[in-house]
Amino acid sequence: MSINHKQQELIDGLIEDLKEKFPELKLVEVTESPENPNDLWVNVTRVKDEDRLIQFIKFFSSKTTDILMDYGYHISVMPIG
Repeated sequence: MSINHKQQELIDGLIEDLKEKFPELKLVEVTESPENPNDLWVNVTRVKDEDRLIQFIKFFSSKTTDILMDYGYHISVMPIG
């Protein structure tokens, strides 16, 4: 997997924002999407509380849409576990 400097910067900022708003989350790994190797998945631990999960989905959806619109990189946050 090849992540360029800008992608890494965006991923680091996204993870920092996620940890600030959802401190219970832990980064698991960053991987290529199985559907498209140009897309990246930021795999994090799952939010257990349903209300927090809804907040989490809204938050990362907004952030990743901004990244796509501003920089053209498709980065998804994938809760696992």
